[in-house]
Amino acid sequence: MFIHLIVIGWLYVTVMMAVAEATNTTGTVLGAIFTFLLYGLAPVALVIYLMATPARRRAIKEREAQAQEAARRAAAEAAGSDLPDQRSETPADAVAPVRKEP
Repeated sequence: MFIHLIVIGWLYVTVMMAVAEATNTTGTVLGAIFTFLLYGLAPVALVIYLMATPARRRAIKEREAQAQEAARRAAAEAAGSDLPDQRSETPADAVAPVRKEP
């Protein structure tokens, strides 16, 4: 929350610097644009990107955890099938069938 106030204040200062550059007798509008971009927008974008890094990491970890949970659920559903060999169970016939002697 506090960072928003700092960003707004810094952008206000750089806009005022750009206005002063553009209205000065030796200044140009192109110089004002570069002043705003290089002193204002680029540093603010870098700071915001760096400050958002922990939030991005948390979001990535949360997505990975959800994917692992979904994989666990899918494995649990597949293990619950009616096939006898899926859960290391013995076949239904425990006794081998008797063959006729030749």
